[in-house]
Amino acid sequence: MNKQSLVTDQPLFKTFLIFLLPLVATNILQNLSGTINTIFVGQMLGVHAVAAVAVFFPILFALMAFVIGLSSGSSILVGQAWGANNLAKVRQIVGATLFLTLILGVCIALFGIAFTPDFLKILGVSPDVMHLSIPYVRSMLAGSPLLFIYIIYTSVLRGVGDSVTPLLALSMTSLFGLVITPVLIGGYMGLPQLGIVAPAIASIVGNIAVILFLIVYLNKKDHALKLNKDLLKEIHYHPALSRSILKLGIPTGIQMVTTSLSGLVIMRLVNSFGPDATAAYGAINQVINYIQFPALSIAIAASIFASQAIGAGRNDLLAKVKKTALQSSVIITGGLVLLAYLFSRHLLNLFITDPHVVALGQTLLFTVIWSIVFFGVSAVFASIMRASGTVNIPMIINISAILLVELPCAYLFSHFWGLQGIWMAYALSFVSLCLMQYSYYHFVWKKKSIQRLV
Repeated sequence: MNKQSLVTDQPLFKTFLIFLLPLVATNILQNLSGTINTIFVGQMLGVHAVAAVAVFFPILFALMAFVIGLSSGSSILVGQAWGANNLAKVRQIVGATLFLTLILGVCIALFGIAFTPDFLKILGVSPDVMHLSIPYVRSMLAGSPLLFIYIIYTSVLRGVGDSVTPLLALSMTSLFGLVITPVLIGGYMGLPQLGIVAPAIASIVGNIAVILFLIVYLNKKDHALKLNKDLLKEIHYHPALSRSILKLGIPTGIQMVTTSLSGLVIMRLVNSFGPDATAAYGAINQVINYIQFPALSIAIAASIFASQAIGAGRNDLLAKVKKTALQSSVIITGGLVLLAYLFSRHLLNLFITDPHVVALGQTLLFTVIWSIVFFGVSAVFASIMRASGTVNIPMIINISAILLVELPCAYLFSHFWGLQGIWMAYALSFVSLCLMQYSYYHFVWKKKSIQRLV
């Protein structure tokens, strides 16, 4: 594999777009896989089953938060080491990260399975949904360590500039889900009828397949991060690197935990409006994800480009990375928002068959969808700052937007405007987040001296 930094003196937009498109496609395909499963569940098992699946989103987000934090911290170090053309250091970082992930993944799975009913009770899940939620959540948690390994490996692959291999791998898992989920829900082809746990079983099988694929494919391509003896011997505890990964990753993990816990609070608030509101919440999240994931993909790409520039000692190129990422975010995210407005009813009809719930979901979607443009812009500023190792302040800003804007406004607005008030609070928090991240970036971070971390 060509050991070359992504960031050069040449025009950046083309290189950025070439890297970005597979990354966006990966995130969209990942969400599409979940969407297809939700469609199967909704069409074959009904609205209550959709509500049961929707309940799992914030739970998974909460439990895997620190794994995503690890991948974030690891990607920063991998990107800088790759930019410095230090392959040995890249392998050490990857080995240290995989070791931490294996331990954390098993602990999260065991803890989550044991306390699933307690989590669902805290969420205030309706008794009509509880009997479906418990087996689904437990089945998904049982396969979560495999998911965590997949997240980490694809993250470090992107850190060295490879956004194509994760797309190929996810294509395989999506195909498994597309075939296995409906078969297991309905009990076709002589297989047992598993109902609500079918999507979870399909996810586990898909993750096993993708890990095996990565092992074979990367070795065949002689990839820099192929799982050979040089990388395997680095999968152990590296004291200094582990501390650096955790130092960079824990703030992101805390931010993710805060975001997910706020999601649990919002979920409980939504649940108080009844099962129809919960089903609408799940369908709206599916639509919003198709806009948020490309926005996050652009932020991830910006972070990787900035990390490699810093590793190569080219801090002068950071302004070019920022400009390119911001232009991409506004154009792509804004275009998707427009499409969501134009085809909102058709999109919601994919997940919900009840006309009343569809109408409710459309009103709520219109309330929040425009603000995702501000979310995407804020993510770009935060990602570039994190690439330099500045992780605490972006975390504090994100948490402030949640604790000081989103949650109190959600409760307050829901008393005045009902369910719609919750989504008004989301929109206000996205705008506030954008203003705060920009202010810190422009008035403080730009004046700092930036040094390579590895």
